[in-house]
Amino acid sequence: MTTIAALYVATGGAYFNLPDVDPWDEQRDARLYPGPHPVVAHPPCHLWVSFAALNFKRYGGEHNRPGNDGGCFASALAAVRTWGGVLEHPASSKAWAAHRLPTPRKGRWIGPDPAGGYVCEVSQAAYGHRARKLTWLYYVGSAPPPAMLWEQPAGTAQVGWFDRKKPTLGKSEAKATPPAFRDALLVLARGARPSAATISSHPSPPRAAIRSAFFPSRAHASACSSHGT
Repeated sequence: MTTIAALYVATGGAYFNLPDVDPWDEQRDARLYPGPHPVVAHPPCHLWVSFAALNFKRYGGEHNRPGNDGGCFASALAAVRTWGGVLEHPASSKAWAAHRLPTPRKGRWIGPDPAGGYVCEVSQAAYGHRARKLTWLYYVGSAPPPAMLWEQPAGTAQVGWFDRKKPTLGKSEAKATPPAFRDALLVLARGARPSAATISSHPSPPRAAIRSAFFPSRAHASACSSHGT
């Protein structure tokens, strides 16, 4: 079975202790992933969501600046485009526009983009999450991606305080990746092996270059911690 590198995942979380899965948690720093396996990437999202701008206005600090994630999303995107696989982020993530990715739509994959990527929107509630948790995916592989579960159940709980009509999940449960969704992402990645030509045209940069580009401060390093998978 193809080995998959799971990037930006929680220590001891859903991707640990699985056969043929190589988990990269905060300690390993997924920005340094050198290949060659396809990836499932969960780059941290808290600086790319809508309330990031409000937090920055309220608290200030470069570590709170929207999009200032120390290169986590850019590195995850580069890994997917180089080695094949899939990246996930919350629906309406500002990272999509910042990296000029196509806007996903409900119910189908859209693509390919100029880099060979496909995008879609899914609900993690379709895979067992108690909240609706709309999610955007970006996939690159040697063939178009298979269909996902396209239904978007309302869910019985919510992430955050939107209308308080449903119980609000605790932080750990809100961030957690349902096993069925994890498995669906692993299936995508295992079918995503890029061609040799693609790999040769996207060589991995030396680790020293990655460090100089993405490690201007310890605050940036901590910004690349897992977002809960």
